[in-house]
Amino acid sequence: MSNEHTPLITSRVCGLTMTTPTCGAPPESPQESSSGAPSPNPRRLNTFFGVMVPTVLSMFSIILFLRTFVVGHAGLLEGLLMIAVAYIIISLTILSICAISTNGAIQGGGAYDMISRSLGPEFGGSIGLMFFLAKVFACGEYVLGLVEAILDVFSSVSAGVRVLPQGYWYTVLYSSVVLLLCLIICLVGAHIYSRTAFVILLVVTVSLLSIFISSVAVKPQSFVITHQGLGNQTLRYNASFTGFSAETLRNNLGRYSLDYSTNTVMSFATVFAVMFTSCTGIMAGANMSELKTPSVSIPRGTIIAVIYTFTVYILLFLLASATCDTLLIQDYGFFQRINLWPPFVTIGIFCASLSAAMCAMIGASRILHALALDQLFLPLAPAAITSSSGNPWVAVLYTWGLAQCVVFAGHLNAVAGLVTVFYLLAYAAVDLACLALEWASAPNFPTFQFFSWHTCLLGIVSCVVMMFVINPVYSSGSIVLLLLLLLFLHYRSPTSSWGYISQALIFHQVRKYLLMLDVRKEHVKFWRPQVLLMVSNPRSSCQLILFVNQLKKGGLYVLGHVQLGDLALPSDPVQQQYNFWLSLVDKLGVKAFVDLTLSPSVRQGTQHLLRITGLGMKPNTLILGFYDSCTPDDFFLQDSAFYDASVGQTSEGEYNFGVDLPSLQAHFPPVRHVESPRWLSPEEYVGIISDALKMNKNVCLGRYFFQLQGEGKDSKTDGSERTIDVWPLNLLQPGSRDYQDVCSLFLLQMACVLNMSSKWRNARMRIFLNVETASCDQGWVINEETFRDLLKKLRIRASIKIVSWDPAVQYHTVSKADCSSESLPTLSEDFLSAVNSMLMEHSSQAAVRFLYLPRPPAHSSQAQQYLAQLEAVTYGLGPTLLIHGVTPVTYTDL
Repeated sequence: MSNEHTPLITSRVCGLTMTTPTCGAPPESPQESSSGAPSPNPRRLNTFFGVMVPTVLSMFSIILFLRTFVVGHAGLLEGLLMIAVAYIIISLTILSICAISTNGAIQGGGAYDMISRSLGPEFGGSIGLMFFLAKVFACGEYVLGLVEAILDVFSSVSAGVRVLPQGYWYTVLYSSVVLLLCLIICLVGAHIYSRTAFVILLVVTVSLLSIFISSVAVKPQSFVITHQGLGNQTLRYNASFTGFSAETLRNNLGRYSLDYSTNTVMSFATVFAVMFTSCTGIMAGANMSELKTPSVSIPRGTIIAVIYTFTVYILLFLLASATCDTLLIQDYGFFQRINLWPPFVTIGIFCASLSAAMCAMIGASRILHALALDQLFLPLAPAAITSSSGNPWVAVLYTWGLAQCVVFAGHLNAVAGLVTVFYLLAYAAVDLACLALEWASAPNFPTFQFFSWHTCLLGIVSCVVMMFVINPVYSSGSIVLLLLLLLFLHYRSPTSSWGYISQALIFHQVRKYLLMLDVRKEHVKFWRPQVLLMVSNPRSSCQLILFVNQLKKGGLYVLGHVQLGDLALPSDPVQQQYNFWLSLVDKLGVKAFVDLTLSPSVRQGTQHLLRITGLGMKPNTLILGFYDSCTPDDFFLQDSAFYDASVGQTSEGEYNFGVDLPSLQAHFPPVRHVESPRWLSPEEYVGIISDALKMNKNVCLGRYFFQLQGEGKDSKTDGSERTIDVWPLNLLQPGSRDYQDVCSLFLLQMACVLNMSSKWRNARMRIFLNVETASCDQGWVINEETFRDLLKKLRIRASIKIVSWDPAVQYHTVSKADCSSESLPTLSEDFLSAVNSMLMEHSSQAAVRFLYLPRPPAHSSQAQQYLAQLEAVTYGLGPTLLIHGVTPVTYTDL
């Protein structure tokens, strides 16, 4: 958060279901919200108007009047079973919706907003697009249902001519006209519809009351029903309304027959698919961002609406099964035939179906608009365009075009299965989002008391099972499409500030496993580098950072930096730098943590980092850049990924956590010039090395790594043209012949680890053994064989090179004072030059060299002399790593 006054909840787009009175209103501008001016859309909706009305109206839709045929095809018993299964599924999902919605404001996009802000952009984008398709297909379904109702009303024959011609293409034509009417209303002013939602609900309620009254007031009667068969054959059926009859009820207990609209035999799956579309409006209330008290209104209003609709459907099932026989199967609009005044039902059908189609079109356009605003799918970018009043008219056009394709199905039942599968998939995703929040132990979740992870898991399982029961082909196809969208978004790697549930789950699991990671059970045969690389200015250290990323071999890698100062300032200056360093890590593509500290001196700050860095895993190796007077190169001016930022070549729409490339460049100061003062003295630098060794940490000094190429994340090298040279002896002490001391073995192991990394796996490794040939002592032959056996036991593949010490030894003299005290041996310039010449002669072509780092002197007065010796030996070599190991790292037993 940039400051304490940043709004916690921002409004983007209007709700999913267009029963909110503010969907057509212009969105609040950032200027208005930041200035403290009153919002043009205050929270003023109560539970009844904000939740119950839109939810009831969305769940009734056209299915209420035209699809009570469930009893006719499945029978009363299976019909009641279907309605029970459907409401159990949506009840489990409602518990998840209430749990999420009572823990934060739901913005435009409904299920998409819930899932994306809980599970992240990958799941949110893929499920959001699937939910958008579900609303599009639902819009087409409701339009087709409305056309069926219109054709049933105007199917009478006058003077030998039908009032409305019938047929497949006529159905498509009528559907297109209705869809065009919905489009015009959505484009001209969607608020016109939203303001009449309550009136529409009253009309539907009156129609329902007329049905219940007519079942008692209308006398039994018979009907002759005709259908157009194959080959223009007219089929006639005798049907009757018997009034309440026990015999009629027994006859309607169970049967499946032919569906006259599709000429296919119905089954449990096909009937359930049609019936479940009446249960897809449960999120209408959760989308209300204008509720006065959403944490109270959403649970209470949604649950009451579901109970109300469930009661109505049960009563209609019982009424239809006790009063009608064949009429249930051969006339889906039979409520009109048995009504006291048929226009009651006709008006109810028209209002409910047109309302449902409008609701689906507007809801789908809002989901699409939310997707476009989040810039997850580039082809959807134009859908973010809105009119001056805030109406996303391009998203409406997208929705209308896809819904127009759906109406070519020609029959409501033909698309009902696909609509149901898409909705079930979206509901399963909502349950998954809630389950993930519960498993991640999110604070203050849930405040809704009637929720547990058991209900989420049961909801997911029930949704997935019913998907495959309804249509295995549609279900498999939708899941495959979902996975493809998921992989696409994962490959794009969009970043956002929504909060990633994956991070919460990772934190939860990592904490648990870190507690199980017992340092007392560590074993040397599983040793790996745990590196703390101290970086002063990454502009001059990027190549070393990239190299150490290869050297870590799956171990801990931490970039450390010491900011000089203290906490006398009003705020901690270190906290403001983390995002810049993390962005640097992302840009370089290294797998490293960042740890910064504030200290009066670099030496003291390094001690702090060595002690406290890591949790469970602690650094065992300190790596420093070499202390010399070389003028460093600016890596930011060499890598196009950095200098392109200066001309504005950045990824548009990418969430960069407040750090764009120009800011990243500006944050890190220019590289040091030769005349510039150094923040670190030679005594302090050598003191850091001594401190690390006292703390039982291995120490590495890297020199000339600015010359190393091919370590970047875009490099394709595998090391086949590279050579790794290892000099395991202390070159400043010619008398040392111990190839198996801890430091020499550590040197070999580090080279072996590097040789196993991706960019060095095919590099050749050479190990140089120094011998004195002038002494006529042939013991070095035995030492060579012993050393070869050691390499075999350590499983290190390398060639051994024998190098004569003689040219350098002749200049080596050791005084008695050097032998008797802990002071640094005095070495002549001729000896140091000879050692350097030997290294240049044998290792000048190597990509990197590993040298033995002598222990630093005990007295700080000899620090400059110590550094001068190291500089003379490594002068002009190229990338070189001087290493002093203090911990055993090799193991020859199983």
